[in-house]
Parts: sequence; C-alpha cells; structure tokens
Amino acid sequence: MTAEELKERLERFRRGELSADDIVSDIRAAPFEDLGFAKPDHARELRQGLSEVVYGEGKTAPEIVEILRGIAARTSRPAIATRVSPEKAAEVRKSIPEASYNAVSRILCLGDAPEPDGLGAIVVATGGTSDAPVAEEAAQTAELLGNSVTRVYDVGVAGLERLLAHVRELQSASVVIAVAGMEGALATAIGGLVSCPVVAVPTSVGYGASFRGLAALLSMVNSCAGGVTVVNIDNGFGAAVAASRMNHPAIRNRA
Repeated sequence: MTAEELKERLERFRRGELSADDIVSDIRAAPFEDLGFAKPDHARELRQGLSEVVYGEGKTAPEIVEILRGIAARTSRPAIATRVSPEKAAEVRKSIPEASYNAVSRILCLGDAPEPDGLGAIVVATGGTSDAPVAEEAAQTAELLGNSVTRVYDVGVAGLERLLAHVRELQSASVVIAVAGMEGALATAIGGLVSCPVVAVPTSVGYGASFRGLAALLSMVNSCAGGVTVVNIDNGFGAAVAASRMNHPAIRNRA
C-alpha cells in the first residue's frame, strides 16, 4: 500500500465509507506476509516509496512466482525481480505469462514502467560493452522507478574522445551512473566533467589483477573528483535506487 492509497482510505473512513475495522485490517496486512519460505515486506513502499524487489538468485521459479504475485497485488507500481537467469525466467513466465524479461539486465518485471517524474534524466555510462549487463540492470531499474534514462555506452578512458563526444548529455544529467571495470577510471573522468552527483559502479570485468572488480572499487573509492559515490561491485540495482532518490528529492514526502 502506498502513502497515497492509505490517505485515500483514511479519507473514505472520514466520510463514513469505511469502518475502523477496515483500516485496522489494512494496517495489519501491511507489514509482511509469511509464506513459510519467505516474508515479503509489503510495508516497504509505505516507508520508503519503493516496494520490495525480489533478488532472484538462490530462489526457485515457484518461489519467485509466489512472491511477485503477492507484491503485485499490493502495489500499483511494477513488481521486480533481479538476477533471474533465462532458464528461471522461462519457468516463471509459464505461470505469469504477462511478465516481461530482459536477458541482458536479468530483470523480470510484472507491470509497466511508470511515466518519468524525476527532476531530469539519469545518464548511465559504461567503460566498455562488457559492462552492459550491470549497466542495463541499473538503467532498467531506474526506468521502472520512474526516471528518464539516457544510455551512453562504451565510452571508456582508453579512448577519451568517445567520452568527450557525450559531454552535453553528461552535463545536462540530474545524476550520472558510471559503470566500469578494469581500473575504474571512468567515474573520476566523468566526475571531473559534471556538477551533478555521480554514482560509480565497479564491475567484475577485467584481467587477473583486477581481482574481480576490487581494483575498480578501490580506484573509485579513492577518486579525486568530488561528488562521486560508490556502490558495491556489480551492484547496478543499488546504484539505480540511489540515483532515483537523488532524482526524486520529494520522495520522503510521498513515502
């Protein structure tokens, strides 16, 4: 239940259209649902403005189906599952054929993305094409959270002219998500070009000494460009949530 929906029901209570028991029943149903194998947090949208998102790895297809259906029944926004393999997504869609799936981002979604209502655009930039899965997780999540997203891919610093060709889009962004592996220099390069917040996502792309993203993570954490915030390795979802909140400064008033 969203804050707006709760306010609407309270207004109906004030008009005498709902009883106190109806409101109590709503509140009791809000905190969580005990499915035995999981406890979906249905009050999260009321607290945070974002309903719970299902992390698909480690869950079976039937479990994802049951959780997604429960979330979808209690929100007007898309019900989202991340890190879902193509094989698992195919199984889920046998039970929920209306669900959509993006094999690059590995996001399974029940419901359509809302109209963008943020301050501006979120630009998602990558160092290389190998960063696309993490970047698409960030980009699609941001769209599902009501943001306009511009993709600027394969603009790593090994060919700096590629990045400079997109300066206008970068400088007009409300937030930039910089996704890069190897040495992770893209975040610092972008941070030195823009005045908006930069959310850096180190990826596990790279040769042996990249230590599966640790080198990029440490490089981004030590960025000399002000305004760069860093999330965990390969965490496109977390970057999108952070960027969306930056792009929706009134979210605390709506949640």
